[in-house]
Amino acid sequence: MSVAKENKSTIRKGLSFHPGWVAVGVTFLTLVTTAGFRSAPSVLIVPLEEAFGWSRAQISLAVSVNVLLFGLISPFAAAFMERFGVRRVVMSALTCVGAGAISTIFISSPWHLVMLWGVVVGLGTGSMALIFAATVANRWFVQKRGLVMGMLTAATATGQLIFLPGLSALAISHGWKSVSITVGSASFIMVPVVALLLREFPSDLGLLPYGAPDDWTPPPANTVSAARLAIDTLQQASKNKDFWYLVGSFFVCGLSTSGLVGTHFIPAAHDHGMMEVAAASLLALVGVFDVIGTIFSGWLTDRYDPRKLLSIYYLTRGISLFLLPSILFSTVHPSTLVFVIFYGLDWVATVPPTLVLCRTILGPQRSTVIYGWVFAAHQVGGSIAAYGAGLARVKFGDYAFAFYTSGILCVITSLFVMNIAKGVATSTLKQ
Repeated sequence: MSVAKENKSTIRKGLSFHPGWVAVGVTFLTLVTTAGFRSAPSVLIVPLEEAFGWSRAQISLAVSVNVLLFGLISPFAAAFMERFGVRRVVMSALTCVGAGAISTIFISSPWHLVMLWGVVVGLGTGSMALIFAATVANRWFVQKRGLVMGMLTAATATGQLIFLPGLSALAISHGWKSVSITVGSASFIMVPVVALLLREFPSDLGLLPYGAPDDWTPPPANTVSAARLAIDTLQQASKNKDFWYLVGSFFVCGLSTSGLVGTHFIPAAHDHGMMEVAAASLLALVGVFDVIGTIFSGWLTDRYDPRKLLSIYYLTRGISLFLLPSILFSTVHPSTLVFVIFYGLDWVATVPPTLVLCRTILGPQRSTVIYGWVFAAHQVGGSIAAYGAGLARVKFGDYAFAFYTSGILCVITSLFVMNIAKGVATSTLKQ
């Protein structure tokens, strides 16, 4: 018996550590690092406002472009990963993020911020994000895929937890440029880590994916170009109404999380007199409960109807957003902590059930590209909220209108996700 076959046998029996968990670890660390720059906008809005005298709407435009491109590049990034390999795409993306982040120290006008922070970093971070996580989960795991996706989704929250308080303190003590240098350097450091430790497929090590039966065979590789694969997948998926339910729900998800709270929570708290470091710490605390909620959501997704999970998640998020304008104070208040807990548990808990439902649209082979398009809708919603909330703040003097509007949309979404075909939802639990 060959060494590869011996290794397969050992792993199937659970007597050895499956290297799929190494792939998960590298992916987690990479997403944590890139999340640092994804969380930087909320830290830098007030310092940039004070340093350059730019309006909050001008700064929010750069964030909006970043969030939009972060999503629009996702389906193409998924296709590029299929055609050219995960490592090449991720290493290129990390280099792009690092270069864009450090280059922002030379900005002197709003359009510089839009080009570097918005375009360069948006394309770089979007080429990894949850598409990277979905690709690793689909390639390396047959069992526990929901749990793995929950863990990798939580990486963004973990990055937020690690970076936000420190970045906020850096901005105050050493100026906003120190934030760009720190995050750019962290992105560059991750390039050799990915090169050395991340493998493309279990078969590269002579192994099967975690939990795969002995007769498991991988789905056939795509032979068309990356761009054509992305467009063809969208054309086919658009004929399925369940695809549009997922697109609509994730649009609201992005609008109510990264675009609104992720971008504007710290400035909103600052408007109420709260110190920036305290507000950043609260947003980081959202990340703590996000890690718990997302991993638990992955566990639940492996066992329960994903439609019902999505309905519950959107309803509780909507209620939380309705309460937010009335519980922001100049100091950390118990009611604010209640919001942090409930909203944090729900922040990206929607991802594992959404990813599982994406597998039913055109089958497992194109599930990652399908998720890329659904995630693009997430970022379109986030982009609208990032810029729209900034405009609302300029027009009305506070963020209440933006929070209430987002809460209403979440409640509506909690109802229409139940229209996803019940047979589809049931079939996901058997895959």
